[in-house]
Amino acid sequence: MLLVALGLLSLNLAFEATGKGTDVYLFLFGMMLLSEVGRREGLFDWVAVLAVNHAQGSPRKLFLLVYLVGAVITAFLSNDATAVVLTPAVFAVAKKAKTAPLLPLLFVFALIANAASFVLPISNPANIVLYGNHTPALGAWLMRFTVPSVLSIVATYVLLRWTQRSELAGTCEANLEPLELSSSGRVALAGIGVTAVVQLAVSAFDVPLGLPTAILGVLTALVVLIQERKSPLPMIREISWSVLPLVAALFVLVEMFDHTGVIATLAAITQQGA
Repeated sequence: MLLVALGLLSLNLAFEATGKGTDVYLFLFGMMLLSEVGRREGLFDWVAVLAVNHAQGSPRKLFLLVYLVGAVITAFLSNDATAVVLTPAVFAVAKKAKTAPLLPLLFVFALIANAASFVLPISNPANIVLYGNHTPALGAWLMRFTVPSVLSIVATYVLLRWTQRSELAGTCEANLEPLELSSSGRVALAGIGVTAVVQLAVSAFDVPLGLPTAILGVLTALVVLIQERKSPLPMIREISWSVLPLVAALFVLVEMFDHTGVIATLAAITQQGA
């Protein structure tokens, strides 16, 4: 509304820009629903405990395992899931295990959420915003971003590992009591896995990601709720709905930059520099 009040964008263009984000809103809704189901059913805590136990008392090995988990979650569930959902889970497990390098583990998710955010179009909702809802097909995307993504992930790990080398010295506790994944947790895990596969297939055929992601998120949540005979209201209340208007504002902002010629000017400057 501020952009409209300042005369930088008409009200009609602002509404049109908001409407362009429909696919992104559906994508985010589906991903947030899957993440919330996974959180409620203890899926991410289960993954974190597995990582701690597999580290076998080595902070350095634990650091690497947590980094790899963060990279996979970012690539297939978006960097929002990594930063918002996994960080508290690892924090809780690390404290329970009396793990010495607590801060380095938290640094992992803060940085891998960005380092791996270009592995796939779904790795960061901003990717879809950046391409104006017309992201390249999966093959074209991988051709462009595989090498930069690998370099980003490796470089981030090397630098973070080096800066935290003193914190990662010594040993940490291991052999935490394994968490048993409930049947609903297994449903959540299966739902996330199926969604990741479908997203890859859909992206390969250059089909919008939003609707399939939203449908699979709803189906996964429904199966869990029916299995547990619970009301959907608590789950709905826990979803971060404020993310949607934030993303809508990004679409309006991009439209303003395009309408006022800022994007064209920056593109011309870049071409001249090249």
